[in-house]
Amino acid sequence: MIPIQLRIVLLAAVVIYYVIILSLLKRRKLDLKYTLLWLLTGVLMLLLIAFPQITWGIAGLVGMQSGMNVLYLCLLAFIVMILMSLTSIVSGQKERIRKLSENNALLEKRIRKLEEQVQEPGIETQGK
Repeated sequence: MIPIQLRIVLLAAVVIYYVIILSLLKRRKLDLKYTLLWLLTGVLMLLLIAFPQITWGIAGLVGMQSGMNVLYLCLLAFIVMILMSLTSIVSGQKERIRKLSENNALLEKRIRKLEEQVQEPGIETQGK
């Protein structure tokens, strides 16, 4: 079993975790769709803290000797899950930036072409 002192500390850490996540959401530092991933992670942490039997059950299934090792394994799995999610977000943003840069370059080319047409002799502009 997880010692009661450790469970209390972990529970306090999860409460602080939720306060930080909700604070970031309130100040619009995090988008709602990304916040859901962090909130789900917090729920899973709460489940492992509230029901330590889950860790012992997983330890028995995987062949580990200690429930604490399962906690480390779950922590590693959470980190990998979050990293994969953030990597997919970064990849999507990279593609959006590329498309925006291409569109910006095309618009700049059109503006230059229009400016050249306006400056050519023989073309009257409105306002002159």
